[in-house]
Amino acid sequence: MNKQLSDIPVSVLDLATIVAGDTPGDAFTKSRDMAQHAEALGYTRYWFAEHHNMESVASAATSVLVGYVAGATQKIRVGSGGVMLPNHAPLIIAEQFGTLASMYPNRIDLGIGRAPGTDGVTSMALRRNLNAPVEQFPNDVIEILNYLGPHDPDAKVRAIPGEGTSVPVWLLGSSTYSAQLSAMLGLPFGFASHFAPTYLPDALQLYRQRFQESQFLQQPYALACVNVIAAETDEEAERLATSFYMMALGMIRNKRMPLQPPIDTMEGVWNDAEKAAVRHMMQYSFVGSIATVRQQLQEFLDQTGVDEIMVASHMYSHEAKKRSFALIAPLFKGAE
Repeated sequence: MNKQLSDIPVSVLDLATIVAGDTPGDAFTKSRDMAQHAEALGYTRYWFAEHHNMESVASAATSVLVGYVAGATQKIRVGSGGVMLPNHAPLIIAEQFGTLASMYPNRIDLGIGRAPGTDGVTSMALRRNLNAPVEQFPNDVIEILNYLGPHDPDAKVRAIPGEGTSVPVWLLGSSTYSAQLSAMLGLPFGFASHFAPTYLPDALQLYRQRFQESQFLQQPYALACVNVIAAETDEEAERLATSFYMMALGMIRNKRMPLQPPIDTMEGVWNDAEKAAVRHMMQYSFVGSIATVRQQLQEFLDQTGVDEIMVASHMYSHEAKKRSFALIAPLFKGAE
């Protein structure tokens, strides 16, 4: 029997979006309020994604934001979706998330990505080795798992805080690479289908086929992130989504800016080629009334069989975004 939406949990991905006219401080205040709202609605996780040098994204210092939001909530899991490991020494990340787990036991997730989360020039400014061998990422992941695992009396380097916290580690990706690695290590896997849809079916198939039971997980657990904008009517949702389309268009044109207010129509704003590129990038974007979005999300679940859906919602209006989260929450397991 196919899974129903009510069989699986729903979570939130937040980029601490800076909308036009706001400061990063405003974005953080809104993220805190949104996390409290999501918790009250029964969402399972609230994750932040590490990005750098982007006008509309304030989640660069991901672990700091995780602590800020965990301290303002009571039970929702808070974490990274993800920390971009090439930018950091594994010990630093283990210490940061070990600290968070010590402050907020059994509530912290560590999602790890392989991309730098930025452009090449900014990657250089982050001071990490851009020419690391291909095996560096798996080695770094294993190093973090060891730091967060039980106390090892023979270890010459220990994460304090960190050791013994057993923070759940997720591998995140937009291709088949992290799917294979998370299967090999027996870790949960998250796919970034909200902006990179192409390899989702292949990645899920590889992950499930090659999964090896581990001390962390007995069977595969796959999460997929999608874009959702829900409103009272299809027309209103489409209008709200124009902010999102303009943000994606800015990425294609390499003209990034804070998230703009919605407009009545995208006609005349993008050309046919740009529209097609945005539509492809945003293939897994579900926009409409709650009836429309329910049908679209159920079709996505039928196609993928994922164990959890994570929702990203790029919306200019904070209140409209809160309303969107409130509309879709009752579709899922554990929500109010």
